[in-house]
Amino acid sequence: MTYVLSDATERLDRDVVWRFLSTEAYWGRWRSRADVEKQIDGAWRVVGAYVESTGEMVGFARAVSDGVGFAYLADVFVDAAHRGAGLGHRIVATMIDDGPGADFRWVLFTGDAHGLYRQHGFADPDSTAMVRPARLG
Repeated sequence: MTYVLSDATERLDRDVVWRFLSTEAYWGRWRSRADVEKQIDGAWRVVGAYVESTGEMVGFARAVSDGVGFAYLADVFVDAAHRGAGLGHRIVATMIDDGPGADFRWVLFTGDAHGLYRQHGFADPDSTAMVRPARLG
């Protein structure tokens, strides 16, 4: 199958994003639809992955950034039926290497995809990093 990646916000299928994040994403099911919409609207950049022949959206990532030197990668996913073809790698590469943030310091949080992100230069934090956990309840 052939996939096309795009950073056009208007092309996103927000229903697909909401469905995945509200049912399958272990990292953020606490969010409401309004929260997810607000995060998409406020994103510095988004990347969607689409089946070329049908236009169906099957993958997504968003980033928050200061637009100068720092970015946070979030909500990366590939629909289960489309995994195993390297699409996750393509989404991450498109977001962090093939766009305006290629020279930025990138951060992310993941509980299960360390291997994927290490292949794109992510590493365990050094002594300059600190994290304040969320107060969500």
